[in-house]
This record gives sequence, structure tokens and C-alpha cells, in this order.
Amino acid sequence: MTDSTHTEAPLGVLFMAYGGPESLEDMPGYLADIRAGRVTTQAVLDEITNNYRQIGGKSPLPEFTRAQVEATMQELQARVQRPLKAYIGMRHWNPWIEDAVREMLDDGITQAVAIVLAPHYSSMSVAKYQKKIKAGLSMNHGHIDFEFVNEYHTESGYVTALANRVREGIAAFPEGERDDVHVILSAHSLPVRILREGDPYADQLHESARLIAAAADLRDDQWSWSYQSAGRSPEPWLGPQLDEHMHDLSGKGIKKVVSVPVGFVSDHVEILFDIDIAAQETAAELGMTLVRPPALNTDPLFIGTLASVLERKVAALS
Repeated sequence: MTDSTHTEAPLGVLFMAYGGPESLEDMPGYLADIRAGRVTTQAVLDEITNNYRQIGGKSPLPEFTRAQVEATMQELQARVQRPLKAYIGMRHWNPWIEDAVREMLDDGITQAVAIVLAPHYSSMSVAKYQKKIKAGLSMNHGHIDFEFVNEYHTESGYVTALANRVREGIAAFPEGERDDVHVILSAHSLPVRILREGDPYADQLHESARLIAAAADLRDDQWSWSYQSAGRSPEPWLGPQLDEHMHDLSGKGIKKVVSVPVGFVSDHVEILFDIDIAAQETAAELGMTLVRPPALNTDPLFIGTLASVLERKVAALS
């Protein structure tokens, strides 16, 4: 049983996201952190800097993350009686996860829940965020009892919110053409080796996709799966990639497409450039019409999902 001092003290809620540069000047340091010692060639730096220049010169992910945290905390605090305090930690940029952990220790936090703003678990994603927490505790010689949210890819609010996006995308086409619209659900690619390692990422993605398609009343032949945004490394990555998949669909006579990324929960470069610019260019080349509905961002259904999964973890610490 938890003692009364824990009950009266604020419980920390650590939200974690990938991070993103807030100016083009941040790009070399940001890429150096992502690439973890691998040399960033001038060509890669120029290419990615140009991508960010085309979406406004910075990543909107930090701003969206702060808005998501504020909305979630408002709902979560209304559901639980224990006082809560929110923290934000980024994996690859400021504010760093390790710094957020230090702040929590400085604030006297002894219990906390932690969630990554990514619905699907992988040893290459969510697990690495959790390792950053442990590194932060070790670096600062502290201890906090953490409850981790590992995934929330089948939560009803998340599924329904994305099914609504599918419907919104299809509704952008004239009513008489909607039966011909094909929906591409997608998520960030990871190296193929995760399959050999028994990583659940791909299975969880496909489970989400099936649930979203069913909730949106899509025919089996009306939707398909694709990966996107593969990294720049020599090893093979999960596919098909969105670009090649669009070519395949075009070859089958499909010319009306709705793109709904299910692995990202807010607008950032993997959506605003990889889909809204690069995939749109491919669509134009193929004579396709591509519609991309808004990302989840602060959709009340998604915020409710975050609050619900966190509420369950808070209860586990009470």
C-alpha cells in the first residue's frame, strides 16, 4: 500500500516525443543526435534542411506536443483526485528526456507515469524512450517509481478518431466518385531486422489498420497498407514505401487516394513534407488526386485516449 506522503505529493506525468528543430540553424546538431555518431554528409544536411525550409523552416512538433500535453492534463486532472504535474521530454532535441527527469527529481517527484506520443511499441522507438528515462535517473543518482504506457494502438478513441479522418478524406471527393477512392494507411518504416527479432511493431500497426478500416466501413479492396519515411541507412527497411505503393496502385487504375498516417499523432515533417509535398508530387506525376486529412493533433477523441490510458496508470500507483 502507498503511504500518505506519496498520496499527498504531486504525481509526475512525463510526456515524450521525438523532438524537432525549432530553426534551420538547429539542423546540424539535431541530425547529429539522430545519427548517433554516423557522419552527416553535406548532401544529407542540405536535403533535410531544404525539406524543413519547405514546411516553414522549423518543426511544428514541439508546439503540437505542448498543446497535446495541456489538453490531456486538463482532462486527466479532472478525472483523478491526486495532484499531477506534467513534464515534457524529447528524445532527440530540447527539452531532453534526461533533463525532464532531472527536473522531476529536483521537484521531489517520487512516482510518475510516462507515455510516448506514439501509439505502437517497438524496441527501436518506445523502448528507447524508456531507456532515456533510466539514463536520466542514473545520471542524476535518483529514483522515481515509473509506470510506463507501452502502447495504445487499439484504444477506441484513437481508432475512431482515425476512422473519422478516413471518412473526412473520402468526403472530399464528389459523392458519385467516393466508391472509387482508395485509402492508404501508413506509418514510419523501421529496419526489416525487427521482424527477425520478434518486435511487435508491424503486427500492432496492422492491427490498428484493420480496426480503423472496419470502423470506417471500408471494403477490403478499398484500403491498403504502406510504410513511409524510411531512414538513410544501407540495411533494408520495411515496405512497400509510400512512393512505390502509389505507383503500384496507379498501375491498377486507382487514381483517387486518401492518405491517412496512423503512426504519427501530430503534424510534423514526416507528414508535412513526406506526404503533403513529396507524395503529392508523385500523385501529380501519376495523374492521381491525393487527399490527406488533418493529423490527430488535439482531436478530443485522441486527447481522451491519452487521458484514459494515463488514468489507468495513475490508478496503478495510487
